[in-house]
Amino acid sequence: MQGDVNLYVICALDSLAPGQATPFSLSRVTEEGETRPFSIFVVRTERDHCLGYVNVCPHQGSWLNIGDGKFFSEDGQRLRCGRHKAEFDVETGLCVKGPCVDKMIEPVALVVMDGDVCLCGIKLAEEEIYDDDDLDETMEIMIHPG
Repeated sequence: MQGDVNLYVICALDSLAPGQATPFSLSRVTEEGETRPFSIFVVRTERDHCLGYVNVCPHQGSWLNIGDGKFFSEDGQRLRCGRHKAEFDVETGLCVKGPCVDKMIEPVALVVMDGDVCLCGIKLAEEEIYDDDDLDETMEIMIHPG
């Protein structure tokens, strides 16, 4: 018997523009049960695939979109770190230029289901919704676009 896989809706697929990256500030639950900030970004490629990465540059731990808020290099072909201009392959997350060549940004597993982009395999902090008219045990995830 296999264990349950955590699956959380992050956003509607239609809310992501092809060829763009969108940041999300989430709250992750650690193995110790503590809630910690968890910043990710989702790339919707021109070929209509969704890729997710933790928003941390492997060079010095800053957000990739620090500074001007952009995730892409000037030519739009690679992801880049705003602090030291390291560049990463969009499909693999591998650094191909800059101070952290051959290191990778950490991928996160995503799946598109029923028109929604969902994060897989990571436990996020949830907040129960209490509504006197509808006590169906629905859970709400607090997501703040970064």
